[in-house]
Amino acid sequence: MTFIPVALFWMLAIAAMMSRGPMLLYLFFGSMSFGAFAVVPPGVTGGLTFTATPIVSLLIIARAFISPHGPDFLITSALRMNRMALLFMFWMVAIMTTIFMPRIFAGEVLIVPLRGEVGVTSLLQPTTQNISQIVYLSIAILSAFAFARILRSRADRQHAIQALCLGGAIAGFTGLLDFATQFAPIEPLLVPFRTATYALATDVEILGAKRVVGLMPEASAYGALCLGLLSGLVFYRRAIIDPRMRNIYAPLVIALLLLCCWLSKSSGTYLGLGILALVMGAEALLRAFSSGTSKQLYRQDLIGELAVVFGLFALVIFITILHPQVIDPIYEVIDRMVLQKADSASYEERGMWRAVAMQSIFDTNGFGVGLGGTRSSSSLIAIFSSTGLIGGVLYFGFVLQTLLRRSAHLDWEGQFVLAAFRFSFIPAFVVSLLAGGAIILTPMQAFGFGIVTATCFSSSAIRSRNLLNNNNKKSKGLLIQHNS
Repeated sequence: MTFIPVALFWMLAIAAMMSRGPMLLYLFFGSMSFGAFAVVPPGVTGGLTFTATPIVSLLIIARAFISPHGPDFLITSALRMNRMALLFMFWMVAIMTTIFMPRIFAGEVLIVPLRGEVGVTSLLQPTTQNISQIVYLSIAILSAFAFARILRSRADRQHAIQALCLGGAIAGFTGLLDFATQFAPIEPLLVPFRTATYALATDVEILGAKRVVGLMPEASAYGALCLGLLSGLVFYRRAIIDPRMRNIYAPLVIALLLLCCWLSKSSGTYLGLGILALVMGAEALLRAFSSGTSKQLYRQDLIGELAVVFGLFALVIFITILHPQVIDPIYEVIDRMVLQKADSASYEERGMWRAVAMQSIFDTNGFGVGLGGTRSSSSLIAIFSSTGLIGGVLYFGFVLQTLLRRSAHLDWEGQFVLAAFRFSFIPAFVVSLLAGGAIILTPMQAFGFGIVTATCFSSSAIRSRNLLNNNNKKSKGLLIQHNS
């Protein structure tokens, strides 16, 4: 039975690779929901699970760089500090650390292994997890470089954002299918897509209700996926040119993802939703008080969006007043998953992981234990404990550089893309600081880094920047002559 979905995936992948259109972009976002689906038989890979998204990313990398001027673009982007040199240097440091540190400090540093007992420490040793994690990171970083090349035109960026909408719809649909297994005998239809070798938690209940996992390994992974896609759509939606996609389809997908975030019953996802609400409020205030030539641009659709938000809020208050008992199930879930989280065994366990990972930084004199060396449950600690102080500084330096990219020389679409990345990056990133997994760089983050770099360094953007600089020089020259 598993042969059919595997064969279907490879048929789609081959068709997308052979096509000259944007099919690979749609397959990239559409594959994100299949996080428990091994598209390569684990027996062939020595037990390692390769899901659909890394494979599609490899195809995108091949499309971008096995082409005329592809290698030149890769080398240029990797060596220029104003582009992606910091990310490239982080990659090199991560590789060197992962190769040497587990051997240099073998038997000397306590870690919590990624495989085996999650609450038991052991001594550092080289494992296959070092290999798998460096492979995943390498694919993610190279895909960021690939997106920086293939998304340099507005048409390709529009396809990418619409593909993001498709990915959100598939994530929501698979979540509803998983939720429906409580009421209909459709579980056998999902089993062929749950072939990963790592542990799967697909039948967990809280307060008598199922935690929805979609086709991901567990509810927290599914919630993180929905949160990332939701954050992206909320802000990238405004850069969509097609009015029907921007005003009808994207809002429907946003509503569906919001529902699925709730059904995941993940405390990290609930925290992310709260952060997303705060970020949306801050973004609305910035748009409301924008000034200058961008005033009309940023205020577009603001009144309509606020009307929808306040209308829904008023509806909730009205229903609560009429039937106060309606909010009891909601309060119970939030109380159990968020307010009582600090008293749970999983909270204590994750705290132990963070403490052990933090200590490993000191035990290795700041060099780290390599990717896949230890659990951490925090992306911040994971990066520093895996790649050392040097790797951590390089990575977060690149993140800061990308967030601070200037958009004054860009047209309206480019300005919306940069603003969308800044705001959409925050919720998932903050949650990852508190409950991060083993994967340091997610596909969504790689896409964000790539589309920002592509937007800022496209040929049209460079021409606009040069024109702006020339105009500034002329203005300064005229001002000097006038003063003289």
